[in-house]
Amino acid sequence: MQDPRFTRTLLDWYAEYGRDLPWRRTRDPYAIWLSEIILQQTRIAQGQAYWERFMERFPTVEALAAASEDEVLRLWQGLGYYSRGRNLLTAARQIAARGAFPDTLAEIRALKGVGDYTAAAIGSIAFGLPAAVVDGNVYRVLSRFYGLATPVGSTAAKKEFTTLAQALLPPDRPGDFNQAMMDFGALQCTPAAPLCPTCPLADRCEALRSGRTALLPVKKPAAAVQTRRLHYVYIRSNGAVAFHRRGPGDIWQGLWEPWLEEGDNFRGFPGMKQVRKDVRHQLTHRTLIADFYLLDCSEIPSLTEDYIWIPEAELDKYAKPRLIEILLEAL
Repeated sequence: MQDPRFTRTLLDWYAEYGRDLPWRRTRDPYAIWLSEIILQQTRIAQGQAYWERFMERFPTVEALAAASEDEVLRLWQGLGYYSRGRNLLTAARQIAARGAFPDTLAEIRALKGVGDYTAAAIGSIAFGLPAAVVDGNVYRVLSRFYGLATPVGSTAAKKEFTTLAQALLPPDRPGDFNQAMMDFGALQCTPAAPLCPTCPLADRCEALRSGRTALLPVKKPAAAVQTRRLHYVYIRSNGAVAFHRRGPGDIWQGLWEPWLEEGDNFRGFPGMKQVRKDVRHQLTHRTLIADFYLLDCSEIPSLTEDYIWIPEAELDKYAKPRLIEILLEAL
């Protein structure tokens, strides 16, 4: 359904209260795409510094496409969800091979790591394509304002909210409207303690009228959190340390870590010393509990063939998970 009053009110609010962000001061699709990939699963307060570092190190998509995976993951370090960093590099190479940034929704959507939301955001902001974004902020604003109780995360909700957001989208200002929805959900209609007394939509908000603000949007039950026990041994011999690159099919694919044994049957090595114990590290659906040991040895121990010896002075050149960085700080 069209609702010109809702659309106009939201755009007026955005003109006054919208966030001033560096990627909003350009129509460069590379800069906009980079911001959208970084901000997947990342708060703006953290993501902006990464965006600035990437833009400084790789000012063009061609510069990024020419980088190695280790260079990109090293710069990505600390953001988590490292598949985003690998996808970023793959997509940059797709764009560079094409010769220009794609400017249709279908072609943007075909880039590695770009889903419906990201394609709509890039397309509307960079090229003015009439595509509505639907993310957590949009679900929250629309479900509260219109009193929609379809559980977020369901197929029915995606169809319902996408149709509604598309109907509300002004064809002449799709990028502004999408960014207004993002900011309104992040600053005004927040998950907890929304600012209803100062909300310009309060007089028509169904959730506020019916006392259901805290109940909307309806969410599907969260997935169970798995706990994993990790035992890391920092094996050092003659100025070099044993590390290996994690393989596919698990967390931290492509990142480097020291000797790892997982589970309760930890054997380790004679002569090692414990450095840290029970270090907790939270991922989205996993709680990691890690012990960290140091083994200095003159004779190189027998390790599996996937471990290589890296000069300790060069270890910073290798991209590592944030948990490993935390453990190494104890040395």
